[in-house]
Amino acid sequence: MSETTVDGAEDDALSGLAPLLRVRPVLEDVCRLGGAWASPHDHEPSGHAYFHIVTQGCSLLDHPGNGLLRLDAGDILLLPHGDAHTMRAVDGVGVTQSRTAIQRVGSLRLKASVGVEPDVELICGRLLFEGAPQSLVLAALPDTIVLNVGQKALAARFSPLVDGIREELTDLRPGAIAVARDLASALFVMMLRVHLDTSTPTEGLLQLLRQRVTAQVVRAMVRDPVRAWTLEELATLAVTSRASLVRAFRKAAGVAPLEFLGDLRLGLARHQLRTGSASLDQIAVEVGYQSQGALSRAFLRKYGVRPGSLRRDAGRRAPERDQPHLN
Repeated sequence: MSETTVDGAEDDALSGLAPLLRVRPVLEDVCRLGGAWASPHDHEPSGHAYFHIVTQGCSLLDHPGNGLLRLDAGDILLLPHGDAHTMRAVDGVGVTQSRTAIQRVGSLRLKASVGVEPDVELICGRLLFEGAPQSLVLAALPDTIVLNVGQKALAARFSPLVDGIREELTDLRPGAIAVARDLASALFVMMLRVHLDTSTPTEGLLQLLRQRVTAQVVRAMVRDPVRAWTLEELATLAVTSRASLVRAFRKAAGVAPLEFLGDLRLGLARHQLRTGSASLDQIAVEVGYQSQGALSRAFLRKYGVRPGSLRRDAGRRAPERDQPHLN
């Protein structure tokens, strides 16, 4: 995939996203597994994502509400909302689990099947999205992002990072974990860039950040989504007329500026409903609505469901707590 070239008169989109997508990877496990195995993961709080990098073999993602997804060598899996899930052997469903030995090296766990030749290798951990405003951007991300670094268009950029992480965590020389963490940070910022640049659920965010006229306005909205912004205030920020600002937004994102702001607010509310425990009244206030009723009506128009229904559905997605853990 070729990268979009941005001339000097326009704001670089990734730079615009950088303060919103400050990511800090936490490398937790290097797994070399064989036979039947399963590794459940509980739901993480808002701002915490799970990642799994398949460096050898293949495995299954068991994601409640989303079925099974096969992941092969070269696949990088990101669960942006920290959803509960289980990674398991492709042929391990309903089969007696093989025993796993765990060795600790600093903060890293090395997991290996006992008495079974390993046929899959995974590098696993969590990605922390730092800062508060990024929740609006996080809310635009899907439940699951998978990138295959073996694709010809991506291999030149991504494979050296994945290979570097794997090499550092295999050799474990002094400073290896710190080096691998820095490589992972670059890897996931690049992964998010590819996703945002090739998908539509971001509501035109990247396109808006690329344009001088709209970039400053979008950043102001994201920093302070609760503020009762007027079109006049936003046009002043953009140093343009109201009509010109509306045209620029419609061309890039298909919506007017205040409609875009409404979408951001609803995205934040949706994220909080799925990942937090705040009351609907509290969420309404925090995202800029005067009442729970106003939020509920806007939410129904946007997503086709009431906020309470979404929260109940999210609660049913957690897996059973008695699933066997690797041990």
